[in-house]
Amino acid sequence: MDFSFSAEHEMVRKMVRDFADKEIRPYVKDNDRTQQFDRSLLPKMAAQGILGISVPVRYGGAGMDYISLAIVSEELEYADTAARVIISVHNGLNSLGVFQWGTEEQKQRFLKPQARGEKIAAFCLTEPGAGTDVAALRSTARRDGASYVVSGEKTWISLGDVADHFLWFAKTDPQANPAHRGITAFMVTRDMAGVTTGSLHGKLGVRAGNTGWVNCDEVRVPIENRIGEEGEGFKIAMSCLDNGRFTVAAGALGLTRASLDASLSYAHQRQTFGVEIGEHQLVKRMISLMVQRVEAGRLLVYRAGWMKNMGMRNTRETTLAKWFCTDASFDSASDAIQIHGAYGYSDEYDVERFLRNSKGAVIYEGTRELQQLIQADYLLGYRRDQRLRCELPAYDAQAWQEDV
Repeated sequence: MDFSFSAEHEMVRKMVRDFADKEIRPYVKDNDRTQQFDRSLLPKMAAQGILGISVPVRYGGAGMDYISLAIVSEELEYADTAARVIISVHNGLNSLGVFQWGTEEQKQRFLKPQARGEKIAAFCLTEPGAGTDVAALRSTARRDGASYVVSGEKTWISLGDVADHFLWFAKTDPQANPAHRGITAFMVTRDMAGVTTGSLHGKLGVRAGNTGWVNCDEVRVPIENRIGEEGEGFKIAMSCLDNGRFTVAAGALGLTRASLDASLSYAHQRQTFGVEIGEHQLVKRMISLMVQRVEAGRLLVYRAGWMKNMGMRNTRETTLAKWFCTDASFDSASDAIQIHGAYGYSDEYDVERFLRNSKGAVIYEGTRELQQLIQADYLLGYRRDQRLRCELPAYDAQAWQEDV
């Protein structure tokens, strides 16, 4: 059993930290205050290979493994949650879905430009009346000759008003029983007639990230843009969420670290009753709990990453990591504000942003409560993983880094 990172992993960590120090940290406060998404960050991330970090070189990516994907997610969120969201959506939810389920032609047409950052990708599952209850979605897609006619509305879509490609889920068989068997996945592109998007404002957190809505009004989508077979959309969505939740968990680990480091710094700076506040036992308790959360979260996240590298089904492990780490980040951010006292309630210090940002991850990509139910169902024997028609490929360093 080896808990060490490889030299390559440490190189990735240093690269992302340096990138974040230069391109993210200096602008975080202003972008958060103005609720401004920094589009210039996308080509800069692409130039570093971040947008295709876990995609093979032959498809335009960096050819790194899933541990590297976790490292990128952790370090980006240590700097700002909005930056990590880009990776979770573009890489985790969309690109890895195309890599797993797409045909070779679709990988060349969609995955390659996404991995290079030439096209930005989003994941369109959530609707005004369908979130955790995926089977309740109302978007439809009817077959008409060599294309499908897609209509529907998606909301709370990260990168929704920025993306070029949308992995869209719609019902091709509204009468299917159970309902989730009637869902099919498509790649919708911004240039298709009938596609409109907009941004949502007034969010509690992740204010520097783009969150929007996407509408399809009788959009003609070629059959060649269908991802997987008809009726496989639910399986595809769930497998994509395994990847997205993995990056969310890793990001939450980074945010917990950020809360810990901010608290350590302030505990030395601030004095009360003639001593540093770090000398007070209850402050020590809060800091020690953050340490516990970081160490436990790290083990959960990187175990799931190891399983992904091995090509093992990891739904249970990823779900547990997502649940634990997002709760840990929220609790740690709350404790960090308590340590900072009145200053923690002000945006003069970063910890108030940490708390606002941390709450979103407890909800999106499967609520805390859903993750708890999934864990219980595994233990009670109500849920068992079945082999998918398409499995996410195990990592092969030689194959992934060959440019064929």
